[in-house]
Parts: sequence; C-alpha cells; structure tokens
Amino acid sequence: MERNQTMDDRNLAFLRELLDSPGPSGFETRPSEVWRSAASTVADSVDRDVLGNSYARLANPGKPVAVIEGHIDEIGLMITHVDEQGYLWFDRIGGWDIQILLGQRVIVLGPHGDVAGVIGRQAAHLLKDSDRERVPLISDLWIDIGVADRDQALARVQVGDPAVLDLPFRQVSDDRIVSRSIDNRVGAYVAFRSLQILAKSRPTGVEVVALAATQEETSFAGASTATFSLQPAVAVVIDVTHATDYPSADKRRDGEISIGSGPVLSRGPSLNPVAFEIIRDIARGQGVPFQLQGAPRTSGTDADAMFVTGRGVPCVLISIPNRYMHSPNELVSLNDLEQASALVAAFVRSVNESTDFRP
Repeated sequence: MERNQTMDDRNLAFLRELLDSPGPSGFETRPSEVWRSAASTVADSVDRDVLGNSYARLANPGKPVAVIEGHIDEIGLMITHVDEQGYLWFDRIGGWDIQILLGQRVIVLGPHGDVAGVIGRQAAHLLKDSDRERVPLISDLWIDIGVADRDQALARVQVGDPAVLDLPFRQVSDDRIVSRSIDNRVGAYVAFRSLQILAKSRPTGVEVVALAATQEETSFAGASTATFSLQPAVAVVIDVTHATDYPSADKRRDGEISIGSGPVLSRGPSLNPVAFEIIRDIARGQGVPFQLQGAPRTSGTDADAMFVTGRGVPCVLISIPNRYMHSPNELVSLNDLEQASALVAAFVRSVNESTDFRP
C-alpha cells in the first residue's frame, strides 16, 4: 500500500458532485442517487430501502457480511412558517452554530425545484447595543426569497421544505478541499471507494456491503435499521473527526489530530477492541500513517447505534480529520480519504469465517 495516494480525476468529479448535491437528514434523495449511480459501476447489485439507505453489494453467498458504512446526510434547515410578507421562518436540521447562518445564501428544495434565498437579520447599524453583543437566536433570522407576499412565496415553497447553505465545493490546494456536507459525504465516498478497490481483487472470506446511511445527524435511524437488516459479522464505520491543528484547539480534550497525517483510528466502549487491533496492525505492517483518538463514552457516530443492534456487531471506526465541522466550509485532505479507503479495503480482505472478534 502506497504511503501517498492520489485521487484520480473521475473519483474527484464524483466526490465533487456528491458534496454539491443538497440532502439534509431525512431528505437525502439527491446525494443518494449520485452515490448509487457510481456504486452501480463496481457492485454486483445496488438497492435502497424505505429510510433511504443505499446498499452496494459484492456478492459472496454463504459468507459472513462485512459492512462498510458512511452516512450520507448533512445538516440543514427546514421551513416552518411563511408569513404574510413572504418571509420564510425556519429551524435547524442537525447541529448549527447560529452565528454561521447570518447573511448566508441558501437553496430551498422546493416542490417545483430549487429556490435561491438569503438568510436575513436586522442590519448591524440598527441593532441595540445589547442585541449586537449577544449571539442571535434562530427566531431572529428569516429567509428572503425575493417575493412580495405569502401567495408568491407559497407558489415556490411550502412548509416542511428543507434547505442547505449555497456554498459549492472548492479545491484550495492539490490536497485540500473545502465544502459544506463534508460531514459526512466523505464517509459515503470512502465506503464507495473501498468497494471500488475490493471489486478489483474480490475478498474470498466475506460478502461486502457498502452502505450510505441516512439520518445520522438527527437520529442514527438509517444505520440502525440497515444493520438490523444486514446482520453483519463486522462493520467498518467511516465518519469525520475534529482536527486539532488550528489556533486555539484543545488537544488535551480532543487529541492531537492533523489534516493530511492519515486516517484516525478510535478506541472506546462502542468500538470492538479486536477489530481495532487488526486494523492497527494492518496499518503498521503496510506503512500506512494513522492517528489515534479516544472515545471514552460514545463515539458520536453511527457506530453507537450499530454495535448494539441485534445480537451486537463488532465495529471499527475510521475517521477523517476535518477542520470547521458543521460549517459551510469544512476542510479535509484528499490523501486522507485515499489512505482511509485503502486501509478499509485491506481490513475487509483480512476477515473470514474464522475471524473471532470476541474480546
């Protein structure tokens, strides 16, 4: 396994399309369609379920199932009220820092197509001193779609429509990209990319299912129900984690995690210690750089739901270092994605019927 791996142009184009496709929790249809289209080029079969989970399978009947999972949803907004002047009032889908929303352009996923708008607030010049110094509330903000009244607004949007911030993918250096939805479309990308690698030299010991799960940002529902259905012998969960290589980061709390220094392997109660040791030893043996992080209570990922589903599932967590999480400009390393994909594929190849994950 090479220490530095370059993402080819076709996969980079796929990643760009995946990140730019709007799809907050519960409304993941568009990125899921992009993911399934790519997965269909390498998998034996591709399917979806009633929660919107997407599955891509390398069939190996009778063998234990190894799941490679990344959630495909993102944080977003939802329209809760349209007032008489045509302004849209909204609430959060997932966790937002409200200060980030001020003045942002948005895309509302309306019933007849995308609707452009901007998040408004009273201008700073007009605020009272006490209001200028406090963090705004969600109730202080609205979306302006440029209409004159409620009827004009309702011709384009309806209550319950989701929205995302209108900030596209940008490649800022040879190795670094910024985008909204990196949490966790990059996990869904790694699940696909791992499957792509495995399809070229298929593992004999397991049947592989790549899973692009829904609704992680709100409930873990997608991964939980998919795990119940698949009953895997082992699951590799791919998510992002906080990089701590920026000013004011608390490394004592969050560990020493750097962009471009390789994927992060986590340890904690929801993660199987045997699976961790196997993937750690593979990384060491093949010279793959990796970083370690502790998850002393929960991991904050789909692994927390998956490991207690059914009879229990041994989970290993691989995370991508991410700066500025839950913002419209998250930043990751392309090389970290490729290293993670190769490591996941090597781990899955190492598993067979005799692999004993009991601690």
